[in-house]
Amino acid sequence: MAKTASALKPAAGPRIVATGGGAAQLDRVIHERLRLGIVSALAVNESLTFVELKKILDTTDGNLSVHARKLEEAGYICCEKKFEGRVPRSEYQLTAKGRSALDSYLTHMEALIRATRQT
Repeated sequence: MAKTASALKPAAGPRIVATGGGAAQLDRVIHERLRLGIVSALAVNESLTFVELKKILDTTDGNLSVHARKLEEAGYICCEKKFEGRVPRSEYQLTAKGRSALDSYLTHMEALIRATRQT
């Protein structure tokens, strides 16, 4: 027997989870999957090179470059570019602003998870 659209909707209407801002207040810079991966990897490592981040996150050069640049523009990470011989080396670190933003993001996500599990 096929279910009708009305059988799939909750009887009482949509529920609103009160979490002090909800999902709309999430930091959109960090919330993107690859950028969250970058700041998370840097949070547990003093620094990582471009090659190390690329390997950890299993992504392409172009994808990593675009997302790292977005985080740099926000002041969440810094990049030191140097050469080892003739080979360029980009090394990334999480800034104090980035660590604070990640902490706020995680706190907000934890609140959303708690609120969801209480339902």
